[in-house]
Amino acid sequence: MSKFSIRKFYLYLFALIGLILIVVGSVRLVNLALTKWVFPQADVYYEYPAPKPVSVDEKVRYQEPSKEELEAYRIKERTARRQRDAAGAIALLLVGFPLYGYHWKMIKSEEKKDRD
Repeated sequence: MSKFSIRKFYLYLFALIGLILIVVGSVRLVNLALTKWVFPQADVYYEYPAPKPVSVDEKVRYQEPSKEELEAYRIKERTARRQRDAAGAIALLLVGFPLYGYHWKMIKSEEKKDRD
């Protein structure tokens, strides 16, 4: 029967945290792939840029943005959001894999020592 130790608790805790980071990062990447290729309309937001002020005869009037400006805005916003999501998911995976791997390796080596 193995005895409880703070070290063992620490190792299991950080292995669990690493595993959670891996799962969250993987879920975010799958979500990103699904919204890109399977459900492209899930990524569309119909935000309207503010009209631009134009002075005519010393009066301020507002000119509505053109369709090209609106479409360019939507494409840029969607691309930037996808890149932010991908960067966040990859960061979680880059932190999660080593964290989990190191602590799980330590747990296994301690279990092997306990058996011997």
